Amino acid sequence: MKIIGIGVDIVDNARFKKLVKKKDFINRICSSRELYNYKKKNNKILFLSKRFYAKESFVKALGTGFRNNLSFKDISILNDKKGKPYFLFNEIIKNILKKKYKLKKFKAHLSLSDEKKHSVSYVILEKLK
Repeated sequence: MKIIGIGVDIVDNARFKKLVKKKDFINRICSSRELYNYKKKNNKILFLSKRFYAKESFVKALGTGFRNNLSFKDISILNDKKGKPYFLFNEIIKNILKKKYKLKKFKAHLSLSDEKKHSVSYVILEKLK
């Protein structure tokens, strides 16, 4: 395994109680697929906080942060049938990886965890052969 980057973030979930009420915030950080899933969730605070900080963790692993027109919507976090979270990237992310690391194939491993007060995300960015 060739690790390109690692990113981790932790959040106090109470921070999102006010932000959930602001529609602009939700539309700024969620992709269309995430918005669809968000509407079906009972605990919207945990849903948003985990996605927000997972995206923060990813850009840390990428080594760019959110700059040069990179936005939260360029990254989607979905769940497979068993509930395991995974990333879905648009062409902007793929192009950054091609330019910065000369990568054509990569995998972004994602782990999310939460308790009542905190959520944590961990990302490992791996180069594939």
